[in-house]
Amino acid sequence: MYILGISAYFHDSAVALIHKGKIIAAAEEERFSRLKHDSGFPHKALDFVMEFAGITASDISAVVYYEKPFLKFDRLLEATFSIAPRGFSFFKDSFPTWLKDKLFLKQTLKKELRTHKFHNPSLQFSEHHLSHAASAFYPSPFKTAAILCLDGVGEWTTTSLWRANSDGMELIEEQVFPHSLGLFYSAFTAYCGFKVNSDEYKVMGLAPYGQNHYTEVLKKHFIEIKDDGSFRLNMDLFDFMKKSSMLNFKQASKLLGFPPRVNGSSIEDCYCDLAASVQRITEEIVLKLATSLREKTGEENLCLAGGVALNCVANGLISDSKIFKNIWIQPAAGDSGGALGAAFSAYYLKDFLRKKTEFSDTQNGSLLGPSFSSSAIKDLLREQGRSYQEFESQSELFEKVCQLLAAGHIGGLFQGRMEYGPRALGSRSIIADPRMPDGQRKINLSIKFRESFRPFAPAVLKEAISDYFEVQNMSPYMLIVARLKEHLRHNQNEIEGARGLAKQKILTSDLPAIIHVDYSARLQTLDEEIHPYFTKLVKAFYDKTGCPALVNTSFNINGEPIVCKPSEALTCFDKTGLSFLVLENCLIIKEDKGGFSK
Repeated sequence: MYILGISAYFHDSAVALIHKGKIIAAAEEERFSRLKHDSGFPHKALDFVMEFAGITASDISAVVYYEKPFLKFDRLLEATFSIAPRGFSFFKDSFPTWLKDKLFLKQTLKKELRTHKFHNPSLQFSEHHLSHAASAFYPSPFKTAAILCLDGVGEWTTTSLWRANSDGMELIEEQVFPHSLGLFYSAFTAYCGFKVNSDEYKVMGLAPYGQNHYTEVLKKHFIEIKDDGSFRLNMDLFDFMKKSSMLNFKQASKLLGFPPRVNGSSIEDCYCDLAASVQRITEEIVLKLATSLREKTGEENLCLAGGVALNCVANGLISDSKIFKNIWIQPAAGDSGGALGAAFSAYYLKDFLRKKTEFSDTQNGSLLGPSFSSSAIKDLLREQGRSYQEFESQSELFEKVCQLLAAGHIGGLFQGRMEYGPRALGSRSIIADPRMPDGQRKINLSIKFRESFRPFAPAVLKEAISDYFEVQNMSPYMLIVARLKEHLRHNQNEIEGARGLAKQKILTSDLPAIIHVDYSARLQTLDEEIHPYFTKLVKAFYDKTGCPALVNTSFNINGEPIVCKPSEALTCFDKTGLSFLVLENCLIIKEDKGGFSK
């Protein structure tokens, strides 16, 4: 009973395969196509999951698409006519794409599936927020839970509140288009000069450099928030129903008092303050929704999914508030995770109607992508004429890696199965010593080639986490922000008195590479049961240095997907400032750093 879930044609296309309710494999198409946020049919991801499982199309009981395209088109039509004639130009621009690929999606999907020898697939359609909710609850360790899903928009729904138990899921309440927290956040992502549906995390990272000076302006003119967390956007100022732009920049600039930022220009204090204000409003809405959901359900466990669930600062505030005792967040919270949720929705809620019987984290550490054997890697290294050292013992490899890290070298880590979702969790990671004073700037500018203000996450041993951070819930998937304990913070008065990006120059702590300017960090709490290899590596670093953490950021450069294959890891290694690279049990060190002889 294999079930295949597919998300495609909007952004972050992906495929997930489950068997008797267990996740077998899942991956985003971008990792194979090398096109970031690839929205096309996920041909290569589909080939991977089928090959990994060793099955053919005849073994698949159902293929499930993650939403209902006719409902989505209905929303497009109704939204267009509700503001006619202003929305006609937007409809005219988008209609050819719908007519070509999306309106008759059943036929399009069957055509694409036939190229993979699916001759008469049992094709089903989930709903967008149902897929999100299923992706959050069914891999979670909970028997019963409340579920909160927040994103841009699915068919109509933008926010949904659920109650779930082992028998199924019940929709309690929803908010519908055009009133969307995800679209609100994206609109100001664009205003800050960043890319929509791609750079929202930059706004989150920029927010601690600013002060929430524009919160009241935003509440007065742009968004109305009610006590239960429901909200309404002022659609006179948001343009996403009328044209491809998100916000009426002309009117917005009059209200805010400064123009939209041009991408690539310097980041003035006003944009930091706007980011802080938008983030503050997002946090207020999320906390009110969580409180309302707890009151409506009485549940002590919370599951989160949808693109807004990647806002780990808001997640951290839910955790700190103790509204819920336990929190589990789907690592692939955005549209890519819809593929997994679609498969689960068929297995548990549609044709197969099973009870949930697993009450442990069944996401498999989100290590659900391809892996590569040591022999294949060695063949590639010899083919490229690379000098490397092969280690028979994992402990000897870790000893050498920790020695390099402690000496201030930054490395790439490529081992095991690739992560599913946007976070690197120790399989396709760039790692460094968090004690490096210039670590954040060095990694941003000479390795990632991105804005210097962007923070980095620490991977911290679970047993040491309470020594450093004020934390209520573990965060194995790097989706909860926690604050450094008060006695470990440096220069608080100086940071509080600084403005904007000037805060970057002030030392925050003894772990400056991972502590943001507001003394926060996006944690990956390491548990040997969930991420055994990476946990053992950090333990080895702890034994050597007394520091129970490493910098962990995704193995890619700005604008590219995370590396998938060993050849891509080598290319990234060659063109960046990385000093060393671990490929399974092989270690490469750049010649100017004392590399091995051939």
